[in-house]
Amino acid sequence: DPNEDTEWNDLLRHFGILSPKEKLQDEPEEMVLHLQKEAEKPYERKNLEELREDEDDLDEADRKAIEMYRQQRLQEWKCLQRRQKYGELREICGEQYVKEVTNAPEDVWVIIHLYRPSVPMCLLVNEHLSLLARKFPEAKFLKANVDSCIQNYQDRCLPTILVYKTGEMKGRFIGAAECGGRDLQVEELEWKLAEIGAIETDLEENPQKDILNMTSSVWNISAHEDVSTKSCDVMKPRVA
Repeated sequence: DPNEDTEWNDLLRHFGILSPKEKLQDEPEEMVLHLQKEAEKPYERKNLEELREDEDDLDEADRKAIEMYRQQRLQEWKCLQRRQKYGELREICGEQYVKEVTNAPEDVWVIIHLYRPSVPMCLLVNEHLSLLARKFPEAKFLKANVDSCIQNYQDRCLPTILVYKTGEMKGRFIGAAECGGRDLQVEELEWKLAEIGAIETDLEENPQKDILNMTSSVWNISAHEDVSTKSCDVMKPRVA
């Protein structure tokens, strides 16, 4: 019997005298499991339009599963749209402050830098924020010439970085010392914003940990309700 599984037949097959054994009808168990798994959720390989076209041919359980999957895809699409919406440090003026900052979407962190071009450290902060805006496109990074927002704002209060979410100020850095000093590195600024919660950094430790005692209270807003509030009133931008 040429199909019999014997050493002699194996030898004849080796020399090409007999044809290879016919493939058994039953697939190996792992192949069957793989095919079953592939057939379980064919909708995961389809786009939203294809899902809508196939919906009439599905039972109730499949429709529920597809609806859940559709909602997941919609959320992913919305997140992608949001990430594409930001990703740069944009310039605004005082008239746009309420729209761009206070009335920003509730789930979006807004980082705005009030600057004056004549202050050297303001230019450095703008460079760093431009880099961070590209690295964290889910957050909205803005800059505004302080003269378009607040009257008679003093140079000693610059740079001023304000952090908002849901229309409320969550943190602020006022003046060169609080922003990190004239030798500020982009990683230090990234860490500061991450501690507030505005971004999710991949840094494992504070780049400026050796002088942490100098900046430990920067994001505690209540600590600034005395002299800073009187001399550097950033709570009331001028709106035309």
